[in-house]
Amino acid sequence: MMLSKLQQLSHFIHIFMAYSIAIFRFPFVIPNRLATNFLNAFPTLHQALQRSFRMTNPLFFARQSPGVKDSLRELLEQHARGEISLDKALGQIRLLSCRALGDMAKLDTQRANRIGVPEAILAEGKDKDDLAVIALAHLEEAGSVIITRVSPEQLQVLKEANLPPGSVLDHNSRAKTVVLRAGESKQGRGKVGILAAGTADIPVAEEAKVVAQEMGCTAVSEYDVGVAGIHRLFPCLEKMIDVDAMVVAAGREGTLPAVVAGILDAPVIGLPVSTGYGVGGNGIAALMSMLQSCSVLTVVNIDAGFVAGAYAAKIAMLRINH
Repeated sequence: MMLSKLQQLSHFIHIFMAYSIAIFRFPFVIPNRLATNFLNAFPTLHQALQRSFRMTNPLFFARQSPGVKDSLRELLEQHARGEISLDKALGQIRLLSCRALGDMAKLDTQRANRIGVPEAILAEGKDKDDLAVIALAHLEEAGSVIITRVSPEQLQVLKEANLPPGSVLDHNSRAKTVVLRAGESKQGRGKVGILAAGTADIPVAEEAKVVAQEMGCTAVSEYDVGVAGIHRLFPCLEKMIDVDAMVVAAGREGTLPAVVAGILDAPVIGLPVSTGYGVGGNGIAALMSMLQSCSVLTVVNIDAGFVAGAYAAKIAMLRINH
């Protein structure tokens, strides 16, 4: 019976990732004796937590919600005293990673800790007041949140919101993004290069840049270096010889990512942009061209700047860690 319980617990290792730092990095949160006794009682869980800790980027453990720490401590103490069963503790841990905001949103408060990508909100289609409530809740729980495709009306409401003292609101007008964070962002987690083929491709490239920077990477960008004047590209590539990953945004025929992938040794992520018109317009031809690339590259969806930036940052951080 105990084995099945441990197997069940292993299904929730992603949840425990968010809390393993409380044991392995912040011993003052949970008394060492209590933590040791609890983990020794469940060696399989202990080993899984250690593996999770090694695999998960420590950058995102820096901002643990005090409420989460206190709740986990209380659960561990109750279970150690025999006051609650393993099943009940498991159910409570599930709830610790989710916060409901009425009937409009359920926040995944530990996403950054599980997968290494900060929480993001797609503003497009959301009521401006609802957006502000959701954004502030994420800021409170996780310490930061990225908001994409923000309209002028939504931006105004966010600027007027009652942010906690010391919080920062960073608005990128080109990318139409807003980043809310409790303090300044950290850097030094790798280096990401960002290229845009044309001026019309810059907003999507900037979205990728914002995300990579918020994940702790240094981002180097060069724009308007498409294949119509390919001689413009080579001086820019010299500045990116040492990048850990590249995001290359291109619309129309979308050939720039394949060219870059054939020159640099860094992983290249093709980012098709919804520029262009007529047959194959709105990014379709660019996407198809990148998918058919002879050069080795990865391709994300049309205008998926957030995904491209996050993926590039994860690659960069992995290369730095190894």
